[in-house]
Order: sequence, then C-alpha cells, then structure tokens
Amino acid sequence: MNNVAVLIPAYNEAPSIAQVLNALPDSVTEVVVIDNGSSDQTTEIAKKNGATVLYEVRKGYGYACLKGMKYLENNPPELVVFLDGDYSDYPEELDQLIAPLQKDDVDFVLGARVKSLREKGSLTPQQLFGNWLACRLMRWLYNSRFTDLGPFRAIRWETLQSLGMQDKTYGWTVEMQLKVLRRKIPYIELPVRYRNRIGTSKVSGTVKGTFMAGYKILGWIGSFYFSGWK
Repeated sequence: MNNVAVLIPAYNEAPSIAQVLNALPDSVTEVVVIDNGSSDQTTEIAKKNGATVLYEVRKGYGYACLKGMKYLENNPPELVVFLDGDYSDYPEELDQLIAPLQKDDVDFVLGARVKSLREKGSLTPQQLFGNWLACRLMRWLYNSRFTDLGPFRAIRWETLQSLGMQDKTYGWTVEMQLKVLRRKIPYIELPVRYRNRIGTSKVSGTVKGTFMAGYKILGWIGSFYFSGWK
C-alpha cells in the first residue's frame, strides 16, 4: 500500500469541508487542508474532522497548492491527490483514481468529469467551453488525450516535484497537464462523478473569476508552446 497524501485548497468551505473529509477512504495517510484566507469556520471544522490545516493568506489556488507541497517535503508521500473542498468531487472514488499509480502503469491520473457521470448544472456553460477549447488546443499542439481540466487528480510525489510548478492562481491545473505532455510523462484519464458544489464558486461564479481563469489557461497554453518551456 502506498503512502497517500491529499491536498485540499479551501476558501470559505465551512458548509462542505466536513463532508469532503469524512468521505475520504481509509487508504489516505494524511489530509492537508490549505485555508486560503477564509473568513468562516473552515479551519476549525477541518481540524475537528482530522485534517492538518495550513494557512496561505495570498489568494490563489496555485498559492494554496504550493503551500501544501512545501509542507509535504518534510515527510514526502509516494502519491499526492488534489481535490476541491466544495464537495463537488466524490472523495470516495480516490482509491479508483490512484489504482493505476499503484500498478505502476502511469505517473499521473486525471479524474475526467464526463457528461454521463456529471450532475446537471454542475459545470457552467463557460466552464464547459473553456475545458473544450483548452483540451482541443492541447490535442492540436501535443497530441493530447485530455478531455478535461478537472481538479480531482493524482500524481506520484517525485513526478510532481520534477514539474517545477509555478502558477499561483487559475492556471495551476493546465500548467500541470502541459508539463506532463511536454515531458511525455505516462498518464491516464479516468471518468469520475461530479455534482453541484455546495456554495458559490469563487471562479466560475463571478465574471472576473471566469475571465481571469480563461485568460490564464489560454495564456499558459500559448506561452508554454511558443516559449519552449520545459
């Protein structure tokens, strides 16, 4: 059995974080919630439900993920799983997600929010279009098989460290996938269920968030390809 750490960036997820934590399977070794400047009871609830809580006051999904990675350097796991704290992912599917890693088949597994397993309304029209466009561009430029930029993903710790992740905000997920493609790291997509989140999205729920996410995602794809970054 592999040593599995879960990183959960969270910003004002008090209504949902306990459900996320309690749905995680027993195979998880450590759960780390990174409080990204919450003004509610996210931290207190996460601690009561067994999570290690870190604080990252700089707002941004990437900032939170990088904070979690830095913490894990003290006692590195074999596998790292990322998921959201809004209960839109199904944490109980974690064992399914890491199975290809445990078999040594691949180094990265993406949970794809396929239409047949997705609750109606769980992805906004702008999210659907953004996913389609980003994945189409990656297919053209890198012969990618990705169909989603989903947050529920698993990766080997050594592989994650080797990527040299940089993005601090909305481009974190696509940066990871681009670097996996560029370096020809073996990967697989697995279909996962997805439901309407608890609360309002901090990204797709606002005009600014939607615009900035789209800008960062397309910016990463363009600059990454033309600059020759590794």
